Amino acid sequence: MRILDIGCGAHKVPGAVGMDINPHTAADVLYDLNQTPYPFVDDVFDEVIGRHVIEHVDRLLDVVAEIHRITRPGGIIKFLAPHYTNPDWATDPTHRTHLNSFSFRCFTDQHAPFPFYTSVRLKPRRIEVSLLNLWRWLGFQALINLDQRWPALRFLRRFWEHYLSFIIRGKEIYYEFEVIK
Repeated sequence: MRILDIGCGAHKVPGAVGMDINPHTAADVLYDLNQTPYPFVDDVFDEVIGRHVIEHVDRLLDVVAEIHRITRPGGIIKFLAPHYTNPDWATDPTHRTHLNSFSFRCFTDQHAPFPFYTSVRLKPRRIEVSLLNLWRWLGFQALINLDQRWPALRFLRRFWEHYLSFIIRGKEIYYEFEVIK
């Protein structure tokens, strides 16, 4: 299985090809994610992982399109990023994009509000939010992620993100998509 760890930093996923712009990392390939095309052929990776990197890119649509290009049909894309209500988000001046549960809907066929932005298609497999410790301990994290087990309860996450998330703050958001080609 070929895995690409984009923005791998010092903690590259074992067995993965690491790609980072910083030469002081565990990267195998030194490359700027904002520069496309990436130095890989089409459909070469089974899985692409980006941990705390996707919020740093200048052009999210272009980066996701390029990741889609180099991932095989049926391959998996995994992103972990700060939730847009994370109070630490603003401490890093290189953050460019605020992300929530609905940030990648233009890439899906599930109620995409702007399907004309891109022809890239991803199938959501899992979208899960972690909360700050107090709210997790009080059970709110389990409640807002119930849609992972029972999709009919997706309204709970929508209600939280629209009305409660600036009180019951998010920490991170995890996305897992299947590549559709």
